[in-house]
Amino acid sequence: MTHLEVKHVYKSFEDKPVIQDLSFSLQKGEFVSILGPSGSGKSTLFHLIGGIIVPDSGEIVLDGKNITGQKGHVSFMPQHPSLLPWRNLLDNVLLGQELTGKREVEKARSMLAAAGLEGHEKSYPHQLSGGMQQRASFLRALISPQSLMCLDEPFSALDEFMRLEMQKWLMSIWEQYRRTVLFITHNIEEALFLSDRILIFSERPARMLADISVPFSRPRQPSLFLESEFFDWKRNIYEILRGEKTTGF
Repeated sequence: MTHLEVKHVYKSFEDKPVIQDLSFSLQKGEFVSILGPSGSGKSTLFHLIGGIIVPDSGEIVLDGKNITGQKGHVSFMPQHPSLLPWRNLLDNVLLGQELTGKREVEKARSMLAAAGLEGHEKSYPHQLSGGMQQRASFLRALISPQSLMCLDEPFSALDEFMRLEMQKWLMSIWEQYRRTVLFITHNIEEALFLSDRILIFSERPARMLADISVPFSRPRQPSLFLESEFFDWKRNIYEILRGEKTTGF
């Protein structure tokens, strides 16, 4: 069943187009990444899907229902953890559920333990490392009742080693729960390592340059980064982003 459909979406600000006739779909349980230049409209697309802004034309459909301009249908993880400083870790993770009137405390505790955060339930954000805050932010999105997760460059502020650890952790959690994920990144290696498919956007106004199915089997290991086939795919995607080729896969 098609989970999310973006149909011929057009959006402009002050008569300047940001997204140009964009269409794509996600299947339930897919992990799909969006790659594109800075300022190409990727975050604007998330705001459209989340109902924060409304497209000039086109529609957003989730599970067969038109949700264009409607809030509350997706869970969202921004670039920075955005944990509320006055709430402890457990209460931060439960925030999405609270907004819908439901608190599954034991489930949240179990997920915190699986994420290596057991014993920190009563800690406040300033007492946690950056990686711990990112894990809590992801769990908050994961435990929220919405079936679609939109992750906006969640690891961009982390150093290379922490980023890899978070990627591995994200994969282990996602393979367990198989939520539908739409993931924004500027990192080609990250997109190849995490995704089932990669959508490549043009410079603003954003339009689809390529929709690529990633061939690597799961579960994936960091050794994948060193394989020649991985380098070939990275080079091809880079050339598409540079406008030097179309697909060629």
